[in-house]
Amino acid sequence: MGYITHVRGEFVIEPPLTWNEIKASPFEPVGRGKYGIVELDLGLRVEEASVDTDEGTLVRRTGTALVMREIDEYRARGLVEQVQRCIDLFPGHTFTGRLECEGEENTDIWRVVIREGRAVKVEPRIVWPDEDGAQ
Repeated sequence: MGYITHVRGEFVIEPPLTWNEIKASPFEPVGRGKYGIVELDLGLRVEEASVDTDEGTLVRRTGTALVMREIDEYRARGLVEQVQRCIDLFPGHTFTGRLECEGEENTDIWRVVIREGRAVKVEPRIVWPDEDGAQ
């Protein structure tokens, strides 16, 4: 047991990743870990679409988003680095969105966003409103 961080959100990938990019990636599709062991906290959301061809029905798989895996006691160590690793792994694709992170303490809130191709941790600024102009 240790300090837990809850993470929600996603990064949408445009254009979506092809199956060749997905299957060669360490960011295995969510829910499909090899032998039940997954090394990374983030995974790819894979969508499937059936396409009729002259040879029959083809199932096309594309990676549409980078998302958090379901982890019971997540500690958020290395989260920003993992997002950056995925961005670097897929040049020519744009990642948009954010991950909202909230720790056990009520002041521990932050986000992972992407600015100019770099994953960045952003912490909020808390500002007290002026009380009738008095300081």
